[in-house]
Amino acid sequence: MYKSIIVGTGPAGLTAAIYLARANMNPLIIEGPQPGGQLTTTTDVENFPGFPDGIMGPELMDNMRKQAERFGAEFRTGWVNSVDASSRPFKLEVEGIGELVTETLIISTGATAKYLGIPGEQDNVGRGVSTCATCDGFFFRNKEIIVIGGGDSALEEANFLTRFASKVTLVHRREELRASKIMQDRARGNAKIEWALDRTPLEVVASEQGVTGLKVRNNKTGEEELLEASGVFVAIGHHPNTGFLNGQITTDANGYIVTTPGTSETNIAGIFACGDVQDTRYRQAITAAGSGCMAAMDAEKFIESLEHSPVSL
Repeated sequence: MYKSIIVGTGPAGLTAAIYLARANMNPLIIEGPQPGGQLTTTTDVENFPGFPDGIMGPELMDNMRKQAERFGAEFRTGWVNSVDASSRPFKLEVEGIGELVTETLIISTGATAKYLGIPGEQDNVGRGVSTCATCDGFFFRNKEIIVIGGGDSALEEANFLTRFASKVTLVHRREELRASKIMQDRARGNAKIEWALDRTPLEVVASEQGVTGLKVRNNKTGEEELLEASGVFVAIGHHPNTGFLNGQITTDANGYIVTTPGTSETNIAGIFACGDVQDTRYRQAITAAGSGCMAAMDAEKFIESLEHSPVSL
């Protein structure tokens, strides 16, 4: 029986682990196949407070893990297949471990960026291919950038990237955009944004130094062309990693866990959510870490309320 189990080891889960371990809650943290979350695919992290010269994403996650271990957090590797949230204590079936039982559960499984699945894309993540403009835009100062997507997020990222880039080309496979009118008007009014609509991305082209462009097909003519750029930002959305919950936790229409405003509480007492799995707006390492602190403190307070509840005779 654990007082608390944390599922996921991104900045949210590791921060929760640090706080719970320091509170002598002896948390168990279940690591999935990609410990550290999306930051392990990031090179330089320059916007996390406390690192004036920046820090490599994997190094930051490793430091946070060591900090949690220092205070007594336990780490085990496994894949959570299912959670029984029908009654407390909660039961988890974990591939490679078996059944685990816990008084509180913190879900910090994150959200996975969607990729196109075209040649050269995965090979160049961190070498010019990115899914986060606010994370990586700074590295493309005075360079040409491509943004792929047609929704609000894509246009918002395109607008943001014009702060750094000499030119931003927005590529979308259709002639019409899905973005709201106000976002379209804002983007079309930006002189640094050019348009490559009705074009299907075919391949990310790169050299030994990194990305050099994007090969696309003109859907009207069928002709292929190379759009030159130093960076390709894929902005076609994210999907939260909540499938293992089997609908027991309340989510929004896109599958993100709904938490009580100002807390990490879900619809089930004793289950908390933090990080990108419940964040549809910010998706930053620092906001994830902050929400991990909230989840740990909420879980600790919940345990205390159980220990001080009156016993029926």
